[in-house]
Amino acid sequence: MAAAAATATVRRDGDALVFDGALVREACAALWRLLQPLLAGARRIDLEAVTAIDSAGLALLAEVAARAGIDTVTGTPPGLPELRAAYRLDTGLGYGG
Repeated sequence: MAAAAATATVRRDGDALVFDGALVREACAALWRLLQPLLAGARRIDLEAVTAIDSAGLALLAEVAARAGIDTVTGTPPGLPELRAAYRLDTGLGYGG
């Protein structure tokens, strides 16, 4: 999975945080650093180009959503619905209880 870490990226496109690549444990620390200057004013998370996600990637996204007040997520990478269900997160990555 080391290659996945090198290719995971995030960029800002208008009010969206656009992720690309595999959101896996190996990529999360680097992505967190990239995200810091992008959070202010972000209103959406775009996962259309995400190829894979694990629980660390989901935790990163949930933290981003909480900090930035994001409740709109587009795209459903493989594994996301199962992880959301396991951690009881709603479609906006907030805790559904």
